[in-house]
Amino acid sequence: MMAIANIAAIVYGTVTLGVAGFQIALAAGAPWGAYAMGGAYPGKFPRKMRVAAIIQALLLTGMAAVVLARAGLLLPEWFQVSRWLIWIVASIMVLGLVLNLITPSAKEKNIWAPVVSLQLICCLVVVFTGP
Repeated sequence: MMAIANIAAIVYGTVTLGVAGFQIALAAGAPWGAYAMGGAYPGKFPRKMRVAAIIQALLLTGMAAVVLARAGLLLPEWFQVSRWLIWIVASIMVLGLVLNLITPSAKEKNIWAPVVSLQLICCLVVVFTGP
């Protein structure tokens, strides 16, 4: 039977890589700007926001790696440092949830607040039940 921390880490990683994929799609010109950055750039993102989307995708991928490492599923050499890095990830998730709850964009709020809530819950499960 798989440990709850492992399941939570896999869910976190899968969801987070999906969000990173969304950011990559924005960077590639997908017309989904109304669903990101408070809906300030409906349609395709301008060049500077496309760069920001790539940076966000890279950060999200790194955060997924930290959570998976903390659960002992990926990058064993990160295990010790993940002990404190996961708190940074959890803090970013809390900030992301707050920002998605207060965004003026109803489209963004309706999609991303539940997604970030799931990410935060999964992250906290790994924090408190992981190895």
